[in-house]
Amino acid sequence: MVENLKYYNHLKKHAGTLVELLDTESAFSDVPDTWHVVVVDILNSTQAVDQGKHHKVNLTATGAIISVLNFIRKVKQGVEIPYFFGGDGATFIIPTLFLGNIIQILDNYSIHIKNHTNLVLRVGHISVSYLMGQDYGLKMAKHQLTNQLSIPVVLGDGLKKAEDIIKTNFEEKRTNFEKMLLNLEGMECRWKQIEPDQSEKKVVCLLLDARHEKDQRLIYRDVINKMDTVFGDFNERQIIKTDNLKLNYSILTIWEEMKISLHKQSLGYLFKKWFSTLIGKFYLNLSADGKNYLEQIGQLSHTFMLDGMINTVFTAEQSKIDEFTTYLNQLEKDNKLIYGIHVTHASVMSCYVLDRKTKHSHFVDGTEGGYTSAAKMFKQKLKNQ
Repeated sequence: MVENLKYYNHLKKHAGTLVELLDTESAFSDVPDTWHVVVVDILNSTQAVDQGKHHKVNLTATGAIISVLNFIRKVKQGVEIPYFFGGDGATFIIPTLFLGNIIQILDNYSIHIKNHTNLVLRVGHISVSYLMGQDYGLKMAKHQLTNQLSIPVVLGDGLKKAEDIIKTNFEEKRTNFEKMLLNLEGMECRWKQIEPDQSEKKVVCLLLDARHEKDQRLIYRDVINKMDTVFGDFNERQIIKTDNLKLNYSILTIWEEMKISLHKQSLGYLFKKWFSTLIGKFYLNLSADGKNYLEQIGQLSHTFMLDGMINTVFTAEQSKIDEFTTYLNQLEKDNKLIYGIHVTHASVMSCYVLDRKTKHSHFVDGTEGGYTSAAKMFKQKLKNQ
């Protein structure tokens, strides 16, 4: 049987609202059973964040995505693959054809991360056919989130179950690092913490899971509809705004980025990147291309994901946050969902920039642990059941 390599390419982009998409059951189709779920996840990420390593955790997760996307780009088959950024890890859904290469690249990347940050990156995969055989759903649609960014939207417990299995069965590999397999071209992290555009607003990181798989679509529809009512639509609650972006000239920040993006440190690289960041201020503010790049960043920022759970970072006033959490608490009391939330003062962003005209993506998390801190609350609720 010929594998459907371009399943995700050919999914129709839903141009309406997320609420409208979730109201349309027929918009979702089964992921091909020849595809695989690949998960990367930092072991003891909560402890790492508590030790002040949040920046390293975010960069490590971003680097895993960049490693995979650079491989897909190099094979030049025009295949799009869906993926999800989770702050302390990432999930990919890929065709079998690429599985061996991608696992090899990620295993090698995990050795690199261990050598340079002392973080342990768990890597594993499981087939979609196995998940479906165990009656875990994995249906997907494609949503036009902004004018320039379309995202995968997944319903079912398949990805959550895959992550659980991979974490439970993980064993650290004892192989040698291969320099030629490391490709983190495009990794950047040059922005200061991004504060909301109004001083009274805060940044919210939310993780939310429906209690029952069969109820996901309608519960998530209702929750997002409530978010739209309380906070305004997606654009209104978007944290990444052009006027809020300020370059970070810290050599230490570039040094941390370099430890992940290169197999060995280089003072030449360090000062080259530092100097390019210094002159970047003039490029961004004075050139047409620079201004256009700034305008695109908000359009190409990953601040909402639905991978069987809602994962989102947004901005809101405390009174509105309180109103929304009261609503969630009632749904939680009614045993319809469980959630974790982390409210902080700013967001952080790591980037994948191949060129500043069209080929760039930006991965957003909250400060003070962000998604990892929200997950800490989420996991504590599960334990207390």
